[in-house]
Amino acid sequence: MEIPFLAKMKKAQKILLAGAGGGYDIANGVFLYLYLRAQGCEVYLANLSFATVGYSDCEEWTPGCYDVLRISNISEDARHSDYFPEKHILEWLYEVHGESPKMYAFSNQIGVLPLTNAYQKIIDEYDIDTVVLVDGGTDSLMFGDESGVATIVEDACSMLAATETNIPNIYLMSIGFGVENFHKLNHYACLENISTLTKLDAFLGCLSLTKNMKEGQEFLALTDYLNNHLNHQSIVVNSIAHAMRGEYGDFHHSKRTKNSEQYINANLLVF
Repeated sequence: MEIPFLAKMKKAQKILLAGAGGGYDIANGVFLYLYLRAQGCEVYLANLSFATVGYSDCEEWTPGCYDVLRISNISEDARHSDYFPEKHILEWLYEVHGESPKMYAFSNQIGVLPLTNAYQKIIDEYDIDTVVLVDGGTDSLMFGDESGVATIVEDACSMLAATETNIPNIYLMSIGFGVENFHKLNHYACLENISTLTKLDAFLGCLSLTKNMKEGQEFLALTDYLNNHLNHQSIVVNSIAHAMRGEYGDFHHSKRTKNSEQYINANLLVF
């Protein structure tokens, strides 16, 4: 059996895989990058970045959009100069898989119109036929009128920007149902919204990423690499990784979640 999303990916040739909500979101999509590459697709990477990319040596490709290399660095004079997940993801892909994909970082300081222009330039430059937005967590599935929408703004900006381009094939992948308890997400409303999307034929399936799958092993390996190379560890990425390793319930891998109740569980990927 095959979920509809993966069936649609068989028709894609040049794909832009973009982290929608900022931070480590693109890290949650690297296993999909490797899967699509194995299917023979050309895949380009992008991320709404929380790094201070304006203080980096990256070329500003279009206003607010920076071309990241695995040798890129942020000035030591910048705040949190060691926070640069996009660079470390490129390092891991090169060191472990010999892959050197294009990676673009969108500044999280720009609005929807500059973000739309950046998406469009990438689409035009590489003749992209498919965009897949990646959200770590499921707040991107909130409509905005619920109580407890977590950190919805960044996801909404990315989704709006992508849909304002001239490309018809745009999809959203949300990974890690339950991991945003820390961010006060209303997961009951999230499930209701998935049902609404199902009625609209906009729900393209879900699957579990397990530690025994090749893609699951890649996810865990990248998580460990990022933890070893960055002082700031992602709550969402690590929550998903610990769920894959069998943790459940109010499990805390980081002091950052202290004084909150976690809901670590066998996470699903939702498309």
